[in-house]
Amino acid sequence: MSTQYEALKAPELYLSAFQVEPPAEMGERKMTPRRPGFFITNSLTGATDAENAARKAAVAEQAAAEAAAGGALAATEPAPAAAPAATARLLVPAQWGLVPHWVKSASDGQLRATKLVNVKSDNASTSTAFRDAWLNNQRCIVPMMAFVTDDYRTGKAKPTRIARVDGLPMGVAGIWSRWTDDDGTELLSYAIITVNANAHALMNRYQQPGNDKTMPAILNEGAYDAWLRSSAYKAKEFLRAYPAQKLLANPVEKGRKNPLGI
Repeated sequence: MSTQYEALKAPELYLSAFQVEPPAEMGERKMTPRRPGFFITNSLTGATDAENAARKAAVAEQAAAEAAAGGALAATEPAPAAAPAATARLLVPAQWGLVPHWVKSASDGQLRATKLVNVKSDNASTSTAFRDAWLNNQRCIVPMMAFVTDDYRTGKAKPTRIARVDGLPMGVAGIWSRWTDDDGTELLSYAIITVNANAHALMNRYQQPGNDKTMPAILNEGAYDAWLRSSAYKAKEFLRAYPAQKLLANPVEKGRKNPLGI
């Protein structure tokens, strides 16, 4: 999966596409690992230990019920500890590249962050680096104009820009984390969630031959709030490949040093 994406190009797009106030400073357009970017969420308040334990128990209980029913979902789902009907969205400055809350030092976190910019949807709830954030409902939306992937069909990697056909921003599913050191210094970070694209009519052309194809989990605009508020057990239902006919791929012009052309 790509380790480059293009942030929003104009401040008004934050308001029109995501209903959040734009940042005082736009920041960098070309996003690479460990660069400062933005994510959107409805709360930065983590669950208490009791709430987190209850969520874990609910996930385990419902998984057991589903297995016992031969794949059918349990008739009722335990309600989350707090279920706000609607919450204003927040635009949060943060580092791209997740730093798990349990790392011992800033240097350790920064080393890990370069490898934790993306997480496959199947691993978000089970990987050691992401599991706690997932169960704690620390989900977010990553606003972007485009992402870059490599085309190997000629035998040589050619950077290709993937954007929406209509030119509007993408809201990509993500997960965030808060790390705090002994003196109270805080670092907020995030990762992009990806989905399998082996059967995707567009994205199956890209990335290295022989490897599974992946793409960012681009959310439908009408599902933004539902994604942010969903329980850990239900959240993966939102993680699907975006329709190929709604995406446009353009090879980066030869000679450009910046793969995003910005």
